This record gives sequence, structure tokens and C-alpha cells, in this order.
Amino acid sequence: MDQVSRRMFALIPAAGRSRRMGTSKLLLPWQSTTVIEHLIGTLTRPDITATVIVIRPDDHALQEVVERTHAIPIIPDHEPPEMRVSIEFGLRAIRQRFSPTDEDGWLLIPADHPLLEQDVLDGLLTRWSQGDCEALLPTLGQRRGHPTLLRWSLAARIEQLPRDVGVNALLRSSPNLVTEWPTDRESVLADLDTPEDYAFWQRRLNNTRE
Repeated sequence: MDQVSRRMFALIPAAGRSRRMGTSKLLLPWQSTTVIEHLIGTLTRPDITATVIVIRPDDHALQEVVERTHAIPIIPDHEPPEMRVSIEFGLRAIRQRFSPTDEDGWLLIPADHPLLEQDVLDGLLTRWSQGDCEALLPTLGQRRGHPTLLRWSLAARIEQLPRDVGVNALLRSSPNLVTEWPTDRESVLADLDTPEDYAFWQRRLNNTRE
């Protein structure tokens, strides 16, 4: 299959309860909008076919915000007990709606890591377009970050993992599976879990603008 016809789907598991933050982290103000709307805006581009967001059935506030965007909200019947289950819900929704081929790709962005920069995404998708990666992720120094890009053929392998392990178990399963993309952007390691995290990244954003 030629590179032009390979599609990319974005998946955001957003069914957590933001307990450490004390409020919904994805609805916090970010730049001129909210964290989740900023992230969706970054992902809204011609080379990403669709953005799918898995949301708890009782998180009506997040559902309302996502429904105003171009993203597709996926609402399971029951609250996913962990991120791995949310990811599987999202993968099934993409499979049912878009029938991806093995050569298509999907981009995984955990909800506690929403500070994706446009130029980081540009670099990752440019590297992905070369067509030789099974899984691709950014690195800062010796540390691996997010987002992670994977071939659709790996979706089935995730669903076959033991129930007590996460997606990282697949990435660790073979040293040749992952291609690393070095960057100098600290945002690839950013977590947004606590009020302190939020304040830190707000300060960093303001300093960048000055």
C-alpha cells in the first residue's frame, strides 16, 4: 500500500476521574480554550482521519465539550476500570466505523499527557510517513514520551495481552518493535496529574510567550 493511502486515527482514553487534580483536568483553561479542546485542535488536520475520545458515561461535562468539536466521543455502557480497557473501547469504535487496514496507523495520547505541540506532531507524522515503523514515539534524552504512533496491525496484539498488563508491555516485548524519534521538547514528557503540574506548565507556556 502506498504511503498516501495510509490513514492515521487519534485515540484519547479520557475516562479517568482526575482524582489527583481534584477537578476535571481536561476541562481546565488552556491558552484560549480548554485542555481537551486545545488537544483536539492540534489533532484536527488533513493527515489524521478522525480523533476518537473515550469518556465515562457519567462525565456529561466532558461529553458536551467534545460534542462541540470535530472529535468523536465514545461512551461505554460502563466506566472503564483502567486505561487499557478504554483503549480497547476506542480501538473497537475505530474498527467498526472506519475498517482500518493493517497498514493504517493510530496515535495514542493518554489523557494525563495532553500537552501536544504542533511541531512535535509534525515531526512524528513526517517520520511515520516513511512507512518503516511498527511503533514510533518521541524521546527526550534517554526517556521515552508521548504520543505513541502504532500500525493498526498492533491493535489486535494489544487485545491479546494478558488482562493485568498495559500497552507498554507490548512495546517492551520486542527491542525491534519501537522506533525512537529524538526531540528537545520537554512537553513529550509532560504529565498533567496535579495542580502543581498544571501550574508548572502554565508558567512554562507563559515564559515561552514572553
